[in-house]
Amino acid sequence: MSAGPALAPLPPPLPDEPPAARFWRHYRASGLAVAALALLALIVLAALFAPLIAPQDPYDLARLDLMDSRLAPGERAADGGMTYWLGTDEQGRDMISAILYGVRISVLVGVASTALALTLGMALGLLAGYAGGRTDSVIMRTADMQLSFPPILIALILLAVSGPGVDKIIISLVAVQWAYYARTARGAALVECRKEYMEAAACLGLRPARIVLRHLLPNCLPPLVVVAALQVGAAISLEATLSFLGLGLPVTEPSLGLLIANGFQYLLSGKYWISFFPGLALLATVVAINLVADQLRDVLNPRLQAH
Repeated sequence: MSAGPALAPLPPPLPDEPPAARFWRHYRASGLAVAALALLALIVLAALFAPLIAPQDPYDLARLDLMDSRLAPGERAADGGMTYWLGTDEQGRDMISAILYGVRISVLVGVASTALALTLGMALGLLAGYAGGRTDSVIMRTADMQLSFPPILIALILLAVSGPGVDKIIISLVAVQWAYYARTARGAALVECRKEYMEAAACLGLRPARIVLRHLLPNCLPPLVVVAALQVGAAISLEATLSFLGLGLPVTEPSLGLLIANGFQYLLSGKYWISFFPGLALLATVVAINLVADQLRDVLNPRLQAH
């Protein structure tokens, strides 16, 4: 059975090259990854500055007119005002503005839930790997039980109980994601705990908390960073799915999932743009994140480091 194509080693380090410069030199070895990073930076900047660059505030009901609902791309407002280059939805919202605000919410939910899940899962995983014994068994069996259920099922149950809302969907995504980080951190910790520097730190009488924070944690971070980068895209996709089903964000929030759901019923009547353009924005965001994470995996893989 073939082992598959061998991974190409990264370029050897240059003399006195700073770590950041070496990281960027390795990262830009893939032109596709650089293009994905540029696209992702553009998406994040557009989301951050949405209130400044959006032609319309989709939250301001006073600026919405049902006479402008479901206008095709390029049509002008009924009163002869602004031109809607991507059309409008059933509420008369400019699709460009709604998408910018929707990406903003999606990125916020994805990053916030990933950061919280990473913190929780990493702490539990390092504790399990370093302490071992019953502590390890309890944490890992809990993680195994959580991973045995489909993520969307757990999120659906939690949101059905708590109701829609940005804070509630973030908590639901944390509950879904933490086990991935716990297992990754525990595996990395088990490998590191067998190394000489960890034994030396214990022989010096350092406190366990200092050993974990100063020595174990930094050496376990690379695989966790890769998992976190991938999980941001997964969290954004899951939030869009839950919002599409009506259990994610409230209808007053123009999230990408809700925008896609709002136009779904109009697809057969030819009004494709209400769902198509938000779907395209969601696809571009998730693909860009996954391509960046894939290159991070290669750059941070110690087997590819040339010596």
